Amino acid sequence: MPIEIRELVIKATVNESSGKRAAGKSGSEDSDQQQIVSECVQQVLDILQDRLER
Repeated sequence: MPIEIRELVIKATVNESSGKRAAGKSGSEDSDQQQIVSECVQQVLDILQDRLER
């Protein structure tokens, strides 16, 4: 009996160097991070909506 994989989940952890942490975050880094979070939330909502349609 064949097995079909429909979804592949990949997790990654990114560590910042210690020099960047000491300098703190600038305004553009905060806005970039907020944009990434917004895109992730939208993708999760799209996936959930697709599952509800099935």
